[in-house]
Parts: sequence; C-alpha cells; structure tokens
Amino acid sequence: MSPSRIPRALLVLATLLSPTLRAAEPLPALSADTANVTVSGLSSGAFMAVQFHVAHSKQVHGAGVLAGGPYYCAEGSALRAVSSCMSPGFFTPVPKPGGLRAEAEKQAAAGKIDSPENLRSSRVWLFSGGKDSVVKTSVVEAAQAFYLQWLPESSIAFERVPDAGHAMIVPQAESACAVTASPFINHCAHFDAPGKLLAHLLGELNPKAQTASGELFAFDQSAFAEKEAGMAESGWVYIPAACRAGDCRLHIAFHGCRQNAAALGEVWPRQAGYNEWADTNRLVVLYPQTSNAKDANGCWDWWGYSSSDYHTQAAPQIKAVWKMLERLGEKRP
Repeated sequence: MSPSRIPRALLVLATLLSPTLRAAEPLPALSADTANVTVSGLSSGAFMAVQFHVAHSKQVHGAGVLAGGPYYCAEGSALRAVSSCMSPGFFTPVPKPGGLRAEAEKQAAAGKIDSPENLRSSRVWLFSGGKDSVVKTSVVEAAQAFYLQWLPESSIAFERVPDAGHAMIVPQAESACAVTASPFINHCAHFDAPGKLLAHLLGELNPKAQTASGELFAFDQSAFAEKEAGMAESGWVYIPAACRAGDCRLHIAFHGCRQNAAALGEVWPRQAGYNEWADTNRLVVLYPQTSNAKDANGCWDWWGYSSSDYHTQAAPQIKAVWKMLERLGEKRP
C-alpha cells in the first residue's frame, strides 16, 4: 500500500504517536530572509493569513487565501463571522470593501498596523471550491474586492475548482475532491494548491521533490506566545537541508479549524503539500499551532476571541507568530 493511500485513522494514530512529538526544543536561528515573507492558510488560517499580511505589509509581500475572506470581515463579532463571513445572505451580507479599507487605514493611522499602501507591491492567490458548504465563494470574492483597492488585477490570481469541498487540495491526498471532512486535505484531479500559490507569490519555481527530505522540527511556542493567546505549547518548522546554512525565504502556512496538532497530530505540516516545494526552492515553512482553548475548535482568531486588537500587530496570535519569524531571521550561531 502506498503512503498516500494508508487509511486516515492509521495516519492520525501514527502521527500522534510519532517520536517527533517529544518535548519541543527552542526554535533555531536560521538567518532566514524576513524582509520578503509570504503567508497562506485554509479557512480560519486563510482569514489569519489575510490579517497577518495586512498587519505586517512592509515585510509580508504575498498571501494565499483558501476559503477565506477579507481583512476585519467579522468586525469583532462571532455572529458576523459565522453568517456574513461564511454563509452570507440578504440580511447578513459580506461587509463592503470600502468600510474594511477604512478600518485598515484607521489602524494604520494609530500605528497598530503597517500602512496598507504597502499592499500595492504584494501578490495574492485566492481559492474557492464549488462544493464548499462552509465558506461560500462570495466571501472569497469579497477578499478579492478588498485587495483590488490597492493591487492591480494582474497581481491577484483566483482559482475556482467546481468539484472541490472545504479543504486544502494536493495531488497525494486520500480524501475525494468534494469531501468536507477531517483532515480537510483533498485530491482534485492533480490540482496542487501549494504549488500554484507559491508560484504566484514567489515567481517561477523549481520542480518539487518527489518526497520531502528536510527536517520537520518541533519547537517550543510558549517562548513566543502569551498564555491567553490560544496557542499550543509546540509548533513546527520545516527546514530543507540547504536552509540550515541560512539565507532562505520564509513562508507561514496557517492550518484551519480542527487541523491543529491537538486534532490531527502532524497531519497538517506533513501532508498539506508545502514541504516538497520547499526542498527544491530554498524555502523555510513555519507551521504555527493553535490550542483548543477558548472553545474555538482550534480556529485562528479572526473574530476577537483573544483580544479586541485581534486584527492588529498587537494581537496575541499575530504578535506570537511575528516573534517566531524574527527568531528564524536571527543570525545563525
């Protein structure tokens, strides 16, 4: 039986028992390039990728958004999050881009995020599945409308896969294309979402490795996150062999709800499809992890459960992940 066809239950059990889940070590300094960071994510991770991109637009130059919406979509309300920003209707529409732009400009004027004018040099990759019953295509279209206030159309790619459910899409996945179920990693006729988004954000890529040969390193997140941030004790970073010498680019891959380590062990960092591309393109991939605190199903905070500043640089989760990036960018000893 090929590794890609091992029953999911056995994969989850294997990852939960994996020796790499030993006591996590400090995150290493890798002399990585922190001036040209890119981010991506699925679902709540996509909303977080957008927040992180807008908050730190001086150094984050691209975002991959799979089944996610615009910056500050929920406007600090869990109710709006599950209605306007997931399944909008006549009485609960997605917020208009002009109002969300005003919020970004207000936060920038207060010094809480970088100027959104920095977004003009960014690139954005968007994805929506036609059978996604969790986050409707109109929400992803709202993310496009938000970014179009600064970016030219040529800087935004929008991929729509009619048969796809709510999931990361990678060729080696076990789950069928239309499924919306754990682990939310599906196979759709050889569609490679990580490869497509990385190529759009970074430019032409070398062909990916057949198998990932770098190191998936478990590290101590508690050194970066406040106790009330809703972050797990450990996270992962994928380090290609060539990147131990330094000077590699950085990408952050935010998992979705119910995809964190507490739910799936190492499934997201091992199977989301980034590592094979990272190996051949000098790319360090950071996989930060939420906890199951706050009754949030392991979701990233894109509606305010950790702080009213959840969409700014002062947000507990954004601040923690930024510190991780700074550590990766420190000079190697």
